[in-house]
Amino acid sequence: MSHGHDHGHGHAHHHHTLAPSGQGTVMLNIGGGIGALIIHTAARFHGHEIEISPAGEPENRQHAAVRARYVRGGVTYCVVIDALAEGRYAIWADGPEPLTEVDVRGGFVAEFEWPETAVPGRTLLTV
Repeated sequence: MSHGHDHGHGHAHHHHTLAPSGQGTVMLNIGGGIGALIIHTAARFHGHEIEISPAGEPENRQHAAVRARYVRGGVTYCVVIDALAEGRYAIWADGPEPLTEVDVRGGFVAEFEWPETAVPGRTLLTV
């Protein structure tokens, strides 16, 4: 009797450890004309801030930090920027020209792989 109880508890505990990652991926403020942008980076950029701006408006920048997110199979490092108005956005590295431009669509998540060679324009956050 007690053995079966232990087994059930172990199963529930295992399920619980997976829950936060799944929750983290869907808890984005998107929908209608609002989308999100996820920039995946290498682990060494953890804590750096990456800047984006609407395409053609380099002075209108916002930034977000690279954070560790725990997923099945390990850890992924990414910047998540949600609540973005639908449109085209520039992603900035350390240089006068944007690294790339991405289209953000309402209700969708745009994703971009940060190149190994690119350097975030902003400095490391003090953590």
